[in-house]
Amino acid sequence: MIAAHVHQALAQVHELKMRVLNAQRFTGYSGRCRIVGGTCALLAPMILSAGWYPKSPTAHLMGWGSVLAVSVLANYAAVLYWFFFHPDVKRDVRRLMPTVDALPSLIVGGILSLALIGRGDYDALFGTWMCLFGLTNLSSRQVLPKALWPLGFFYIGCGTFCLFWAGVSFTNPWPMGLVFGVGEWVGGLIFHCHRIPQPASTGFYSQGRDSHEQYA
Repeated sequence: MIAAHVHQALAQVHELKMRVLNAQRFTGYSGRCRIVGGTCALLAPMILSAGWYPKSPTAHLMGWGSVLAVSVLANYAAVLYWFFFHPDVKRDVRRLMPTVDALPSLIVGGILSLALIGRGDYDALFGTWMCLFGLTNLSSRQVLPKALWPLGFFYIGCGTFCLFWAGVSFTNPWPMGLVFGVGEWVGGLIFHCHRIPQPASTGFYSQGRDSHEQYA
């Protein structure tokens, strides 16, 4: 009897611990939307390397800007939907702090990009973007799946290689497309594999349809 009570108490403590951990996890990012961004990154080199596409750095910059726009719109639309409609969030602005934590590295990436473009040093953009995006993946490591840590270092490692490899050319879109395509697909699958079951509720969520990935 005593052993049974001890086992039950330990199970309850474990369940309580998991509830606390899950409450601390940020579940607003969408694995599916991240995969959409990765797919766009994989498709971009096919278009940018086509014979009919202009080979100028400006044209390629516009192409990658389009990929960025699609990815940002998809991911942050999912975050906004989560914020307004998830039953556990209750529109508490404090739940959005992990997105704020990612802003410094993104802002620095924008500043460095503008500086490099202003100097005409387009070939350094790929490596800079990869390194800064790797830091973005690591910025919210306390509330995101730990499996994202190796992904962040993957981006940083690829970015470092591109920065020091003299063979990188901004008008060759394949290094950028392959790194971000594979990386974002892996990131999306990590979110998918670490989903937290949806809470019982009425309305949209009770119908088993979720617009975002929840992960533990």
